[in-house]
Formats: sequence, C-alpha cells, structure tokens
Amino acid sequence: MSRKDTVNSLFMRKVEPAAASPAVSKSPERVRTGAISAMGTSLQEMSEGARSAARLQEQLAAGHMVIEIEPSAISDSSVGDRIPIDVDPGFDELVSSIQQYGQQVPVLVRPQADHSGRYEIAYGRRRLRAAAKLSVKVRAVVQALSDEELVIAQGKENLDRQDLSFIEKALFALRLEDAGYKRETIIAALSTDKSDLSRYIAVARSLPSDIIQAIGPAPKAGRARWMALADTLPASRRKLDSAIGEPEFATLPSDERFAKALAAAVPQKKKAASGEQWKNAKGQKAATIERLGKTTRLTFDERVVPDFAAFVTERLEELHAEFEKTRNG
Repeated sequence: MSRKDTVNSLFMRKVEPAAASPAVSKSPERVRTGAISAMGTSLQEMSEGARSAARLQEQLAAGHMVIEIEPSAISDSSVGDRIPIDVDPGFDELVSSIQQYGQQVPVLVRPQADHSGRYEIAYGRRRLRAAAKLSVKVRAVVQALSDEELVIAQGKENLDRQDLSFIEKALFALRLEDAGYKRETIIAALSTDKSDLSRYIAVARSLPSDIIQAIGPAPKAGRARWMALADTLPASRRKLDSAIGEPEFATLPSDERFAKALAAAVPQKKKAASGEQWKNAKGQKAATIERLGKTTRLTFDERVVPDFAAFVTERLEELHAEFEKTRNG
C-alpha cells in the first residue's frame, strides 16, 4: 500500500472528487497590513481548505460531522511537531482573520478514550490557539483514530501546507521514534523514505534540544546547514552557548538566530593581508608581498617576470649572506 493510500485509508472511504477548478498560481508574498493583511490570511486559510476539500468530503460522507467544541476541552497531541516561537506575526493575522471572517477550515480531533467529553488534536493547533485567544468555540471534525493514524494525519496535514521546517520534521521524526512508533508509520507521516528518515533522526539526535529550541524552526535553513551545525558539536558547544546567551539573540527572527549560531560554531578563516605590490621597471605589477604575523609571502607573476622566481630562488643563500653581512656592519 502506498503512502497516499495509507493516508486515504484514515478517512474510511472515498467519494468522487468535484470537477477540477482551474489552477491558481501562487503569487509572490507581499507585505500586508490592516484589513488587507487580515483578508490575505483569510484567503490563505480558504486555499488550505480547498486543498483539504476532498478529505473533508470523505469525512462528512463517512458521518464525521463538523461540530463546535470549547478549546479547553481539546488537548495537544502526545507527539509535538512544532517548535514554539515567541514572535509569530502570522498567528496574529490568523486571529484577526477568524475574528472578522470566521474559521474557514475545521481542525481534526479524536475523542479521548479515558475522558468523556475531551478530545486530542491531530492538526489545526494554530486555529485552536486562535479560537482560545478569541474565547470562541473551535469548529472540528471528530474522528476515532488510532495512535498511528493520528500521527500520520498530523504529519500529512503539515506537509500539505508546507508548514514544517527541516528541523521541525527532524524533531517530529525523533519524537515519534522515541515514543515507540514503527519506522513505517514515521515514513508515512513525513511522506519520506528510509534514507531521508535516517538523516532526519541523526541530525535531531546530534543537536542538543536546548540549542534547537533557542534557534527555533529557521524555515530557510535546510538540511545541509543544519548538518553543518551538527558536525561542529561537541567542540563548538561553548561558542554556541555564548552566542545564544547574548541578550539580543532571542529578539532576532529564527533564521537570523540560526545564521548567528552557525557563524559562532564554524571556525572563521583568517584573512590574508592585502599585500604590497612590487612593480618592475616598466611599471607592471610583478610580485605581491604579503605579511601575516611572523610570516611573509612573496608571489611572482610569471606572466610579467617569467623565470624570475627561479632566478631569485637560486640566489637565496647569496642574498642571505649579503643580508647578514649588512646587518653585522
């Protein structure tokens, strides 16, 4: 069974999809403010709803009605997939959108077997937080899900929205493995393969959790840069702690925090001196003299003075003897 079939099986049975609407190309992200910002967020939420329309139709067809639930009656998933961030402008826009236009896309929850009237969320945490902040009920689809089905639905929703960064996927994979889930389930949840899953887990295991939490999701930092940071440990631990401990570090956006941490962890190459230029009788730049500390480097341009380097090299002993004689008076 393919990963797509695994996810589809969560929703009981399929229905014939509606006629495809013309594809709408994504326009570049623009800076939004005020009512335009709220409307933009609403449209984005509606577009997420369009991508989930087929799934919601299947749920409704199978008897999973959309109901309204008090946010306080819904608990978080036992396996977290997001790194909390202090500054989230997108969340403020979402709150404003729901306040003005209502919640367009339901969240997915499952009943808690040991607590009547309580639920556990599969996906839609930001919508749940927004409803709680507004003190309104959250619209939700209630479905009986096994633990495996819940984490697959949780991972699939985030991948559909392209909302998890590399390190969030890596942490999600690690938490699922530590919670005892089989690799097949984790692969289905992340829509990945065995080799990529191994890399996710290896990177997440090699990075201390406090460093990851301090940096945050860093959505623009991909696998290569996170692996480069991981490769510097444990040697770079003190430098990382020093960078993270700076007062302004926490005020930076997550991607800038990652860049600052990586710069602190990776040894910086020493800059060579700019060097002096030696010109021949024709005024051509024939050699560069670079002095760095107790080292001096003489580089000849053999296009300008061919064979001169060999001439000087053959006379080094003679030149040194002359130097000593001159220095001794």
